[in-house]
Amino acid sequence: MDKPKVIVICGPTASGKTSLGIKLANKINGEIVSCDSMQIYKDMDIGTAKPTKEERAQAKHYLVDFVSPDKRYSVADYKKDAEEIIEKILKEGKFPIIVGGTGLYLNSLVYGIEYPNVETDLEYRQKLEERVNKEGLEKLYLEAKQIDELATIKISPNDKKRILRILEIYHSTGKTKTQMEIESRKKGTKYDYKIFVLNMDREKLYDRINKRVDIMIEQGLINEVENIKNKYSNFPTAMQGLGYKEVIEYFNKELTKEEMIEKIKQESRRYAKRQITWFKSYENAIWLDASNENNVGIILEEISEK
Repeated sequence: MDKPKVIVICGPTASGKTSLGIKLANKINGEIVSCDSMQIYKDMDIGTAKPTKEERAQAKHYLVDFVSPDKRYSVADYKKDAEEIIEKILKEGKFPIIVGGTGLYLNSLVYGIEYPNVETDLEYRQKLEERVNKEGLEKLYLEAKQIDELATIKISPNDKKRILRILEIYHSTGKTKTQMEIESRKKGTKYDYKIFVLNMDREKLYDRINKRVDIMIEQGLINEVENIKNKYSNFPTAMQGLGYKEVIEYFNKELTKEEMIEKIKQESRRYAKRQITWFKSYENAIWLDASNENNVGIILEEISEK
C-alpha cells in the first residue's frame, strides 16, 4: 500500500518559502504545517519573519505562534505535534505541506527520527551554564565535538542551546545524539515526503537577507525584544534565536546599534549557508530556482505534477 504523500518546501532563510507555501496550498487544497523552531513562539513576530495574520488567513497554518517564550519545546514535541496534524489534514482529504527551514525539525519527520526526549538534569544544566560563563562557549563546543563530531558539524560554534544539548544527551544516556538518531532511523516513516528545496544565486540571497534585517529593524524588532523581556521572566530557548540574542547584546551595551544590525545580517547569512549544506543531504530532494519571481508559476506546476 502506498504511503500518503506529504509535500515539503524548505530552503534557506529569506528564500520565499512562506509565499510559495500559501500559493501552493490554495492551488492544491492544502494546509501548511510550519517547520520553524522560532515561529512557534508567541509575541516573537518580527524577528522570526512569522507569517502575518493576513498570510495566515489566506491558508491554514499550524504550529505557528502557540508556545510561550518562557517554555521549552523540544524536537520530540515538534515531531509528535506535526505528525498528529499531518494525520488530521489527510483525514480531511487535504494535502499537508510542510514549510520551513529548521533542519532538525525536518529530519525528525522525513527520517522518522525519535529524538530522545531526555529529561533536563537541571543540576547538570546549571553546571554547564556556569562553565560557559567561566571558560567560554568555545571550550564546551570542543568537548561536544570530541563526543559527537557529526552532530557539531551541523551546528554553529555559537549555538549554545544545541552544544549544551549534545553534552546533556551524552551525560543522561551514555549515547551520542548521532547514535540515537541512527538507531531510530531504522524504523522508517509513515509518509512519503516529497522534498522541494528553494535555492537562488548566493549574492541575491544575501542581498535579500540584508534587506530583510533592515525591514525588521524598521518594523520595531528592538521594541519587540524589549516587550518580551518585560513580559516574561525566563527564556530557556527563545532569546537564543537569531536576531534576538544580538538585540540582547545591544541592550547589554556589548554592541552599538550599527554593530548589532551588522551582526544580525552576518549571522543570518552564515545560517543560510549552513541550511543549504544541510538540505544537500536530502538525496531525493528536487532543487528549484527561486531567484526569478516569474518562476513561481513554473515551481507550482512542477510541484503539482510531482
